[in-house]
Amino acid sequence: MRPEDLLLPTTSGLCCKPGGFHIDPTRPVERALITHGHSDHARPGHGHVLATPETLDIMRLRYGENFAGSTQAIRYGEPMAINGVRVSFHPAGHVLGSAQIRVERDGLRIVASGDYKNVADPTCAPFELVPCDVFITEATFGLPVFRHGEPLHEIGKLLKSVSLFPERAHLVGAYSLGKAQRVIALLRQAGYEQTIYLHGAMETITDYYVSRGIDLGPLALVRGADKANLAGTITLCPPSASKDLWTRRFPDPLACFASGWMRVRARARQGGTELPLVISDHADWDGLTATIAATGASEVWVTHGQEDALVHWATQRGLRARPLDIVGYGDEEEHEAADRDDTGDSA
Repeated sequence: MRPEDLLLPTTSGLCCKPGGFHIDPTRPVERALITHGHSDHARPGHGHVLATPETLDIMRLRYGENFAGSTQAIRYGEPMAINGVRVSFHPAGHVLGSAQIRVERDGLRIVASGDYKNVADPTCAPFELVPCDVFITEATFGLPVFRHGEPLHEIGKLLKSVSLFPERAHLVGAYSLGKAQRVIALLRQAGYEQTIYLHGAMETITDYYVSRGIDLGPLALVRGADKANLAGTITLCPPSASKDLWTRRFPDPLACFASGWMRVRARARQGGTELPLVISDHADWDGLTATIAATGASEVWVTHGQEDALVHWATQRGLRARPLDIVGYGDEEEHEAADRDDTGDSA
């Protein structure tokens, strides 16, 4: 069996014709297998959705109870047959509930990674290496310039700034699903015990993380807080919030942004970020290349990101490689505005 006979890139995303399902489809389909809850991968309107319990919960929180015709939860490592095709979900280390999806038939094993990272994160299950014949990898940071470094070092920069400027409020732009909760957990790991404030867009997902047993320490909403009392504090907010009228409730706000894109200083300057924090929930160049090599795959398909550089790297090492050129996936930042609009916390 050729890989294309088992999984085929289409305008709707990866399609398994023998199994009658799509993986992270970009438009409504009859049966969807979803890797994680970010809205460029998890869309409403499918006939049936199979995903981890956490991803299903997150989709309900974001889209409402009736986001799909029907749903089915699958645990990590649980085998399942769909029309003669064997599938299983394995931790991707990206956000809570995120999964790689292994698809197997007639001895051919393909793993679709979704988004992933292979570094420690106290807010989600660690990345699991899944041996395969074909590895479908993301390439968000698929250029050698992207090497993220140690996240606790970046947190140290934030805490040093808070100490140096106690009269200012530090606003940390972070994606509302995954990144915000990871930054909070890293702050706690670094010994920060003060109340951390949240933009309203962060409340629902953060509460869900806490309900799943993830200890994030004392938290409070900014809404209703006295402006003077916010001096010297840290607030998590969507990246776009640090640029609008919402910031007027803070004393001399200092704009920070936690993202792998902050490795590009010009991007930080263009966005008005005073304190860039290079913290990413995606694998960097070293993580991508190390993971590809470790899977033992002889063929690599590259999607959503810097596809050409990673394809070139793979072919130079004797692997068959191709870009998938599927339109519809992107950085989570593009989807933050829609999440914010639902909170009523934009003033």
